[in-house]
Amino acid sequence: MRRMRVAAAMSVAALALAGCGSSTESTPGAGGASSSAKALKIGMAYDVGGRGDQSFNDAAAAGLDKAKKDLGVETKEATAVNGEPESAREERLQQLIDAGYKDVVAVGFAYAPSVKKVAAANPDAKISLIDSTDATGPNIVNLTFAEQQGSFLVGAAAALKSKTANIGFIGGVNTDLIKKFEAGYTAGAKAVKPAIKIQVKYLTQPPDFSGFGDPAKGKTAAEGMYQQGADVIYAAAGGSGGGLFTAATAAKKMAIGVDSDQALTAPPAARPYVITSMLKKVDVATFDFIKSLTEGKFVAGTKIYDLKANGVGYSTTGGQMDDIKAKLDAYKQQIIDGKIVVPAKP
Repeated sequence: MRRMRVAAAMSVAALALAGCGSSTESTPGAGGASSSAKALKIGMAYDVGGRGDQSFNDAAAAGLDKAKKDLGVETKEATAVNGEPESAREERLQQLIDAGYKDVVAVGFAYAPSVKKVAAANPDAKISLIDSTDATGPNIVNLTFAEQQGSFLVGAAAALKSKTANIGFIGGVNTDLIKKFEAGYTAGAKAVKPAIKIQVKYLTQPPDFSGFGDPAKGKTAAEGMYQQGADVIYAAAGGSGGGLFTAATAAKKMAIGVDSDQALTAPPAARPYVITSMLKKVDVATFDFIKSLTEGKFVAGTKIYDLKANGVGYSTTGGQMDDIKAKLDAYKQQIIDGKIVVPAKP
């Protein structure tokens, strides 16, 4: 009966998955399998901002694109919309499954309640839930990351580069996940300069998740921090991080990206100010999940991508880390060896 109700709700938007956001369908790449009829079909449900956010969602998209090219899978994509009800996320997942894309990547912790319901209603589907362990089951794999460890390294970088001993942190939404970024960043900065000032600002509070897709709010927050003396700011805010880069360019001050190497994707004028990015290798986790399906090696449960597994790290594009790389790599090794335990809470 539950599935019948979901199917009925979906019929309203059955014309296309684009009703829930962006939707594309692709055939296998030249490097993949030759028969699309036999290709594995993978659905991807993005969080707010979707493909093109140059951050979290784009990292997942990169893993999907690699799977299309290397493994020959077929894909269909859909995106969450700011302010939508939980039922919309549930319907999006079910639409992908009913369209034949029964193996699904749910991008972001906000999908946890929906994944729990949809996975139970579709035991033959296999779902990877990124950034959450709040939904578990025999057909769910939880792909999680040690964001605090990667953030420790860019926090140390911020302190080493700061000339004012005043740095900033912008969180998209005040959740336990984003607090891991803040905690690691703060710990890394204080490991270098114990008395350093760290300004902290969250753009929105749950259940308002628009803080992950509002560059204007990110810009305003960054401008305020720069005006208050910060000369380096780190944003863990998804698409809102674009606002930081705009503010950094205008102020001619330093910024730190997140998830993807944003010195490669920020507007050209901003790239000299993006000194590094905390790399969260969602692309690797996404590809690993899809590869496990093609090899018949799916294993439910939690998989953690940390520094030891090369699941997080920092970027060196632009060469602005060259003078401090040895120090950052020493911190990295101490974390891997267990000599430094990075806190997951501020």
